Amino acid sequence: MIELGEVQKLEVVKFNEVGTYLSAKKDKHNSVLLPKKQVPEGLKIGDEIEVFIYRDSEDRLIATTKKPKIKLGELAFLSVVEVTKIGAFLDWGLEKDLFLPFKEQKGKMQKGREYLVGLYIDKSDRLCATMDIHKLLSSESPYKKDDRVRGRIYGINKDIGAFVAVDNKYQALIPKNELYGEYEYGDEVEARVAKVKEDGKLDLSLREKAHKQMDEDVKVILDKLKLKDGFLLLNDNSDPNKIKKELNMSKRAFKRAIGRLLKEGSIHQDEKGIKIIDR
Repeated sequence: MIELGEVQKLEVVKFNEVGTYLSAKKDKHNSVLLPKKQVPEGLKIGDEIEVFIYRDSEDRLIATTKKPKIKLGELAFLSVVEVTKIGAFLDWGLEKDLFLPFKEQKGKMQKGREYLVGLYIDKSDRLCATMDIHKLLSSESPYKKDDRVRGRIYGINKDIGAFVAVDNKYQALIPKNELYGEYEYGDEVEARVAKVKEDGKLDLSLREKAHKQMDEDVKVILDKLKLKDGFLLLNDNSDPNKIKKELNMSKRAFKRAIGRLLKEGSIHQDEKGIKIIDR
């Protein structure tokens, strides 16, 4: 069977002036054209050739030996070639650009910018792109707690956190209480798996485990103190948002770090803030 949106091996069944016709071995009644300019030299009837199947500008099935940047069921970052009232057109490495319908977009599109999209077959049996990739991501990842992973942010909800496509394949979330720093759509992140949920989805943390992260937090506080002439207008009672803005860490992490610094005699704390102790 000839599969739309897939790379597959098909058999050469006929030649003519426009190209070569290919069929699946188990379905000789249906064939697809491989245009003449893409037919390799020396190809013969009965030979097999690997091709990708899509639709041409007249919506006819067509084969190509070119490798698309995305296949059915996959995710990829594709660049916008054109933005129209009905949708956008993306460069996916083939002669006919890939259509991204307006209803499948998330936010305003910009020509030349790359967006993370999936590939699907619409109701008219055409290949289209979608930015609603959540439904295309798998919850069956090979990762376990404390593994390091890489992924792309494909959505941010201020009440929930940042949605991440790990390896462009698996569903993951950076909960809002773990989302330190400024992030936006398309950013690549490296994170630690904080939890594997019962449904297989991953919760991620941008920070190390507590005992490792404390070393980093202590260094951040000391470096900031040095930049601020040895004094910071922060203490145990400071607003969490103020701490996050100043140091990019949670109040809990801040208190843990200054607790160590106080125990080591490196700082002094009062109602005004914390002060470095010169030795």
